[in-house]
Amino acid sequence: MALGRAAARAALLTFVLVNASRQARAQEPPAPAAPSPNETPPAAPAPPAEEPKKGPSLALSGYVEANYSYNFNRPSNGLTHYRGFDNRHDSITIANAVLDGSFDYQSVSGRLALQVGHTPRTYYLAEPSSPGAAGTGGTDASYWQFIQQAYAGWRAPVGRGILLQMGIFLSPIGIESMATKDAWNWSRSDLFFGLPFYHTALRASYEISDRLAVSALVTNGWNSVVDNNAYKSISAQITYKIPDRLSASLLYFGGVERPRGAPEGTPWRHLFDAWAQVDATRFLSLAAEGNAGFEVNRFGISSWEALALYARLRPREWLYIAGRFDRFWEQVASNNAGAASPIFWPAGWVSSVTATVDVRPHENVSVRAEYRHDASERAMFFRGDVQGSGDAASPFVPTAAFQNTITLGATAWF
Repeated sequence: MALGRAAARAALLTFVLVNASRQARAQEPPAPAAPSPNETPPAAPAPPAEEPKKGPSLALSGYVEANYSYNFNRPSNGLTHYRGFDNRHDSITIANAVLDGSFDYQSVSGRLALQVGHTPRTYYLAEPSSPGAAGTGGTDASYWQFIQQAYAGWRAPVGRGILLQMGIFLSPIGIESMATKDAWNWSRSDLFFGLPFYHTALRASYEISDRLAVSALVTNGWNSVVDNNAYKSISAQITYKIPDRLSASLLYFGGVERPRGAPEGTPWRHLFDAWAQVDATRFLSLAAEGNAGFEVNRFGISSWEALALYARLRPREWLYIAGRFDRFWEQVASNNAGAASPIFWPAGWVSSVTATVDVRPHENVSVRAEYRHDASERAMFFRGDVQGSGDAASPFVPTAAFQNTITLGATAWF
């Protein structure tokens, strides 16, 4: 009996072990199938490839401006005076042709805009002349007039990035632009013509947010590639923008702007500028600019105030109608020792009223018809037979305190 019970226990133990082994084999994952003799085994995954380094980003643009203007004063010298760039009477004129190239590579950037036409001759009209020597070339407006902008830049990795640039820049003063395609009218206001066109400077710009930005300049002065005195000027600006709704700017510019040896001495000139543009609806935009400043010189206080108001309607996708009014007052310092030279005008005030129709047959073409009336406190324009030959020995003599013009202009860009 004992032998039978031992045999039974051994049989039961054998059954339990065999059953456990079967269950363990059932839970194991199946072995991979052997590849077919004609099947290529899968390749091992390749390591991630390095992203190629991006090269410089290049951009090329340009525009051409041409116009015909008629001055009802019919000046014999063919000049529509103190009008900036549309200043030829009864003549088809290439006002400006500009080729603009820029690049951006990592944190480095640069820009060169070249120009040719009647505009550059006026653009650099106030550029100082500096004689050369045996081993040094001289400089004057003719040397620089073909350059509209030229600068190099580097974005410092601070916060959102501080952009540092050095070279020749369009002036940040005022709301109007150098390119007609970006302006509401064909002609420029008296504020644009009287205030600086360009600066040679070191500029720092920083975007505080998507809407708010600040910038600062250290520059040779007003309209000076080469400085006309021993002092630098400074500027600071803050801009605010809500796309398609509001743009605004506050700016200060200060420095010594009189040339070396000027009878006014070396007074510090202060300029304050503010402007705002409101896109009230899709069809109506309004803008305004105010500018004022003063200079305490040896003859007293020279000062000025200026105002410009703008409105533009868009009754059709291809049609704009714009109007502008501007007025510029200037006070010239004087005392018993004499009088200072005017900063801007040979009159106490100048003013203009302008109406412009802008037709866009193509998204990159603008054809404009414009009427403008200029007026001043005293004669500073030309009418009829003008005396003088136009050179330094015999300058043209202004004979009119007003002028009326019509202009037909076209500009195309890419």
